[in-house]
Amino acid sequence: MYVAVKGGETAIANAHRLLADRRRGDRDLPAMTVAQIIQQLALAVDRVMAEASLHDRPLAALAIKQSRGDMIEAIFLLRAYRTTLPRFGYSNPVETADMLVERRVSATYKDLPGGQLLGPTFDYTHRLLDPSLLEDETVDGGVERSGAAEPVMRVSEILAQEGLIEPDGDMPEGHVRGDLTRDPPEFPMSRDLRLQALARGDEGFLLSLAYSTQRGYGRSHPFVGEIRIGEVEVEFDAAELGLSVSLGRIRVTECQMVNQFKGSSKAPPQFTRGYGLVFGQSERKAMAMSLVDRALRAEEFGEDIVAPAQDQEFVISHSDNVQATGFVEHLKLPHYVDFQAELDLVRRMRREHEARRSSNGEHKEAAE
Repeated sequence: MYVAVKGGETAIANAHRLLADRRRGDRDLPAMTVAQIIQQLALAVDRVMAEASLHDRPLAALAIKQSRGDMIEAIFLLRAYRTTLPRFGYSNPVETADMLVERRVSATYKDLPGGQLLGPTFDYTHRLLDPSLLEDETVDGGVERSGAAEPVMRVSEILAQEGLIEPDGDMPEGHVRGDLTRDPPEFPMSRDLRLQALARGDEGFLLSLAYSTQRGYGRSHPFVGEIRIGEVEVEFDAAELGLSVSLGRIRVTECQMVNQFKGSSKAPPQFTRGYGLVFGQSERKAMAMSLVDRALRAEEFGEDIVAPAQDQEFVISHSDNVQATGFVEHLKLPHYVDFQAELDLVRRMRREHEARRSSNGEHKEAAE
């Protein structure tokens, strides 16, 4: 057990007051509002919502403000709040084919049905600091948002017309939908549970794993089949009413990665898929997720598991930044008793080591 520290409660209270003071910053400057964070730090809000598994912009923005911009701390705060919410049921699978598209790009076809929609992106900007942003800017009006009026064909549908890509997957009959937020993970995991874990996994960790697959640590020769950003409708199946009720629309990012597959005894040569779907505008996360998803399907395609990104237990067990934070940051909490035990052990081992050296020296002298 830990040794009590006198004055600990007072010190902690003072630390909380100091944290609140540092969070507010210079009182001569206006305080950052939650509304400003939602509007002007939208991509940060999207990441917090995605990795906390809770779609609520005001609460995600509040968590960012409370955490002073520490994204993992903000995710932790929002997840903790999520555990207090009642669960009424599960929504129906969203129909991303009916997405009101705001951005849609493909690296496989230049001219594709529905066209390429660049949307809001950093892809074509110069990575140079913009000094004009140092000053307050007043902009009259804004860019009117527009989306595709009709659903647009997927790239995977184009390949499917020639039978060149694996069909959409179906879960086995009688499969019970898993929920990582309710039940502890067990390995091996079905793909639906793996995708849940990846959707709430740390973006940086998944990005590194995705990068590793491209550098030869696993079989991967990917093409971005399609990235879509837009709004989809969320529906809830109200059994007592006998119909589905619309809960509203949310913005999501979807990525389908197309990968080569040379075929096997059971399947012909074709393209296979990796899939990513996350809240908000989170292209990097969706792309990394789709690359790692494909890597984790190695066993399904009879491929050798030779790289970390192909090992589902390694990936899933280490992708959660809240869990990782808990394990790493608990090391700064008091470990006085443990360390004293280790200290005594090392001192005893040192004494025994020196005694053996001394004994060996005496035997050597006697032999001479």
